[in-house]
Amino acid sequence: MITITVFQKIGVGLSGFGMFFVLFEILLYFILFLSGLAFIIGLRRTAHFFFQRQKLRSSAFFLGGVALVLLRWPLIGMLVETYGFVLLFKSFFPMAFGFLATALNIPFLTFTISSSMV
Repeated sequence: MITITVFQKIGVGLSGFGMFFVLFEILLYFILFLSGLAFIIGLRRTAHFFFQRQKLRSSAFFLGGVALVLLRWPLIGMLVETYGFVLLFKSFFPMAFGFLATALNIPFLTFTISSSMV
């Protein structure tokens, strides 16, 4: 018989709590994202965004992932949810990356080699 020390029991408990809170956090992130979007642009425009004809497939993946997480299939649900999220916002990513590129080119914050040689 294998003996388990007190530290090993504590380690298993802490690992279990950690995994639970990681999965719970991801679920809350997507739920809070949806509710935040509804508060920012309104319920009607949020529903219109998710149920446009060209976005029905991605919305189904996203909301289906939420349902899978709630039905106790968290890992598969999060993967499906993430896939739907990427499909929903794929047209937004170039604009967001462009914004990040301009934000990184702020003269005060950037450090160039030519200015360091002077």
